[in-house]
Amino acid sequence: MPELTLLHIDQISRDINNQEISFSHLPEDLIDHVCCDVEYEMQQGLTFPEAYRRVKQKMGFRRLKEIQEETLYAVDTKYRNMKNTMKISGVAGTILLGFAALFKIQHWPFAGTMLTIGAVILAFVFMPSALGVIWKETHSRKRIFLLISAFLSGLFFIMGTLFKIQHWPFAGILLLLAALLGIIFFIPALTISISQDQEKKNKKPVYFAGALGIILYVAGLLFKIQHCPFATLLLMAGMILLCVVAFPWFTWITWRNDNHIRVRFIFILVGSLALVLPGVLINLNLSRSYEEGFYPHQEQQQALYLARYSSNLAILRQYPDSAAAQLMGQVHSRTTGLLNIIGNIQTDMIAESEGKPGVPALNPSQIIQTEMGPRIQYNSLSGPFEIGPVYHFLLPGCNSRLELNKAISEYVNFISGLTSGEQLQKYKALLDPSIFLPDESKNGTQISMMTGLLETELLKNSILTVESSLLKSVARK
Repeated sequence: MPELTLLHIDQISRDINNQEISFSHLPEDLIDHVCCDVEYEMQQGLTFPEAYRRVKQKMGFRRLKEIQEETLYAVDTKYRNMKNTMKISGVAGTILLGFAALFKIQHWPFAGTMLTIGAVILAFVFMPSALGVIWKETHSRKRIFLLISAFLSGLFFIMGTLFKIQHWPFAGILLLLAALLGIIFFIPALTISISQDQEKKNKKPVYFAGALGIILYVAGLLFKIQHCPFATLLLMAGMILLCVVAFPWFTWITWRNDNHIRVRFIFILVGSLALVLPGVLINLNLSRSYEEGFYPHQEQQQALYLARYSSNLAILRQYPDSAAAQLMGQVHSRTTGLLNIIGNIQTDMIAESEGKPGVPALNPSQIIQTEMGPRIQYNSLSGPFEIGPVYHFLLPGCNSRLELNKAISEYVNFISGLTSGEQLQKYKALLDPSIFLPDESKNGTQISMMTGLLETELLKNSILTVESSLLKSVARK
């Protein structure tokens, strides 16, 4: 009668111990049970590898963990309470988030309240209880780093998403922490943990390719949400690795080695779609809604600029031979000079964004030079939300901002001789660059070029408003 050798028993013991069955004497009982089943199959004429494979397929090694969970649930009150808490909080938090999303889309009341409560339940009740349950089931010190990184990544991601939707401060910081923890710690730790499984050695390169794809994809998603450069490049690289390399490769290995489709394979397929498709839709929605939200405002400001500029020219033409014509011409000349400085800043910002690093574009096609100044075709900009142009041309301390501040100061000094008192204070308020342009002292917020262009358009229209009032005042005198 065939019997198991010590090497066979050692292999079975090692495989069961890898399942992290940690409760009392349960591992020894399971090893004995599996050995008996394997010996029975060997009595039917099978070799040890064939018999062992059949036993594993018949019972499924997931069943070993289920046995431990059932045992713990029956004898350990603390474990039972934690598991019940995990289940209830997980269901409750998910339901609240689902209804919150519906209410948010429909603009119904209490959406923010449900969203906040659901996120808090998931972050501070479900995740700690889930961490406690996993630790109770495994007691694996090897996986403590994996568990802690998963917990912190999930916590920061949930709270960052909540803060982002609610437009609360520090949302970007929380999402950045979640992404960094996931990219630097959690995903590598999970990949290493999976690749250490002896049965999955042939899939190790696939897991590393998938991990790299997920890292690039998550980084791209974060960059897209934060409107940072290279977001599209990272997303494309991540999706190519996941959809073109890792998933087809994993499918080929699975079909080659397995005789039937396992549930795990279906979960991986559904999980991949759940990761990729919503991410793509979110990115498309974010890009479209964010960009399209700016374009109407920019076009309205440009239309207002053209109308005010034309109106001021019409005022000048009404008094060609009057005593005030010369002074009105000086007002218009100085106003035009100030507007040209702002127009040059806009042109430099767009030239930098449309060119290569360190090499600005010459005569970018997005700018049409007119007698009234540059007219920008915003829909044609390839990098409207880059940060660099604002940093280099609009922030306090840069050369162009210093030049603009000096020109505005000289303009204020000029008009102070044409008016006085309360009216002059109003003019100064309309010409204050700190009201319109970015200030480094405001929480270090990064400002996109599109925002900077909108701010300069507002400043130009404010200058034209002051000019209109001055022309009328001079003409009356």
